[in-house]
Amino acid sequence: MNLETDMENFTLHRGSAPLLVSLPHDGTAIPDAIASRMTPQALRVPDTDWHVGSLYAFAKELGASVLTPRWSRYVVDLNRPPDGHALYPGRSETALVPANTFADEPIYRDGAAPDATEIAARMEEYWRPYHAALREELDRLRDAHGRVVLWDGHSIRSHVPRFFEGKLPDFNLGTANGASCSPALQERLAEVLRTHANGDTGGYDHVVNGRFKGGHITRHYGCPQQGIDAAQLELAQYVYMDEDSFEYQPQRAQGVQCVIRALLEACLCGA
Repeated sequence: MNLETDMENFTLHRGSAPLLVSLPHDGTAIPDAIASRMTPQALRVPDTDWHVGSLYAFAKELGASVLTPRWSRYVVDLNRPPDGHALYPGRSETALVPANTFADEPIYRDGAAPDATEIAARMEEYWRPYHAALREELDRLRDAHGRVVLWDGHSIRSHVPRFFEGKLPDFNLGTANGASCSPALQERLAEVLRTHANGDTGGYDHVVNGRFKGGHITRHYGCPQQGIDAAQLELAQYVYMDEDSFEYQPQRAQGVQCVIRALLEACLCGA
């Protein structure tokens, strides 16, 4: 089955393999009514997971389903829990509907930030449809194969002092400290990263369950006991793009795609 579903809030490519790739921060669109209240800097949507759709374009060749949103994370963050509880207690992090950028600058003009009523309305209009589609596709693939892997693809600037000190590792694999996937899958993925970190495709460095252990999607849906393994990959953006201009650099991206392909193939190993 290879069907494209293009809804108002997201695009879903339905594949045939037991693998769903979710790219919840790939969207850049802002509804006009919201954009009119935002600052000029925020309208550039600098905290987008830039070009992850291009990085993962090959995933369809592997038979994977791919789910991508239309709207920016500034409209609503699809990787945050609906009740707003902290993913990393005691650390700075962004909200379900963020009021500040990663650089801690205001997203909205003075007095124009959304109130609790608007936040609740955005969750219903934008957050819930994406998650309903995600759940439905996971269930479809699990019913067809007995098991399914949910892969949550992300990227971020390599230096974001608000969230972490120094430079972020190139590849950041998160499995909620091993709770969201089987030990066997985590080890296969870690072995892929160890292999490529040795220089086979450019000498990328990596960490498993470091600063980014997985957001709401990984933690909420990952349940290996019920046939759903989930993992999150957070990439340092400099490995495939210019972090200041947001320009995609295809030649640099090729090496990154080789690693991602090996990771997704590891997800399908034994499927």
